[in-house]
Amino acid sequence: MVFKVVRLFGNRCFSSSRRSMIHHTVLPSDTYEGKIITKAKVLKMFHNEEPTQYGGRNIVTMLPGVDPGPILMSYVKDIYKRARVPVDFEEILYSGTGDEAKAAEFGETAVISMHRNGVGIKGNFATPHIVNNPNIAIRTHLDLFVNIIHVKSFQNIKCKYSNLDMYICRQNTEGEYAMLEHEARPGVVESLKIITRENTERFAEFCFNFAIKKNRKKVTIVHKANIMKLADGLFVKVIKDVAKNYPDINVTDMIVDNCTMQMVQNPSQFDMILTPNLYGNILSNIATGLIGGPGLLSGRNYGSSCALFEVGSRHLTFGGSYINPIAMLKASIDLLRYLDKDEYADLIDTAITKTLSEDKIQTKDIGGTNSTEEVLDQIKVNITKLLKTAKIKQF
Repeated sequence: MVFKVVRLFGNRCFSSSRRSMIHHTVLPSDTYEGKIITKAKVLKMFHNEEPTQYGGRNIVTMLPGVDPGPILMSYVKDIYKRARVPVDFEEILYSGTGDEAKAAEFGETAVISMHRNGVGIKGNFATPHIVNNPNIAIRTHLDLFVNIIHVKSFQNIKCKYSNLDMYICRQNTEGEYAMLEHEARPGVVESLKIITRENTERFAEFCFNFAIKKNRKKVTIVHKANIMKLADGLFVKVIKDVAKNYPDINVTDMIVDNCTMQMVQNPSQFDMILTPNLYGNILSNIATGLIGGPGLLSGRNYGSSCALFEVGSRHLTFGGSYINPIAMLKASIDLLRYLDKDEYADLIDTAITKTLSEDKIQTKDIGGTNSTEEVLDQIKVNITKLLKTAKIKQF
């Protein structure tokens, strides 16, 4: 079901009875060309509320973006329908226009919808000629300060390493992605990298708690503090300070260029990586190559009051008769787990694993010979079989 977008904030995040205490910190580096940069906003005490639900069904914001996003979202809706998932989508379309005003309007509408529903799933927003990238704008305005990918190998899929199981956690709103750059004079460009104690601290706390939940025993901080002694130095110091509250987790650090080599040569040494924005993006894309390609990995963006799910790498191979649907379907599974609908998540996850690893129905990008439709049809066949014994109610 697709709902018409209403330009009003819902009660979920802004109820007067449960209003959060919001703290703003403005640093000298956050004042740029006379403007206060939103990077300085720190939500310190935001109490999560339950995602919007009506009659046992959740409303989820869907942001298909540009190709191949719309077709991938149609696969998600198709699989959800087969699995009887009690979720309806509020779909907001984006044409990929080069018009700054239309892109800004889309970003505003997407943010309002996310505030209302508390959870969403997205494709990519290609913006080659737009200064204010909607991807980064949505991430910033929703305060989605953590990005996590789970790098886990599939059995019977052609890949570099068949036994990987690690998490890469990326600070999602600071670093080189602050969008603060200008041409000081012709031929000279300045770009600001922002690292703050407060945002790094809450990032670290989130990640250490996540590590405990996922039974992770080792955390590696990846940085370039040997060169960027102040920025990355602060990042490392703050995380190590927070780590003192988690004595059962072994914490080490590694310079990013060494880490890229170690990821390729000996990735099994990593259990969980914590890193700033740009390095996390690079390491995540290396990881996708290690387990078979970008068509298999999902990405999770967590904030103070909502979460947004997507593919783990934007470099999906598509065209002709196939595109790998697995990454976006895995994102839809992550979404269901966020909504505490584990029985539906397990159902779809098991059907996907059986399709890829047991039935060996796979698209060309991961060594198979099957079309997208053949992969999806087999997943739906497996879902139908699993539903016979699953304890799932239909809404």
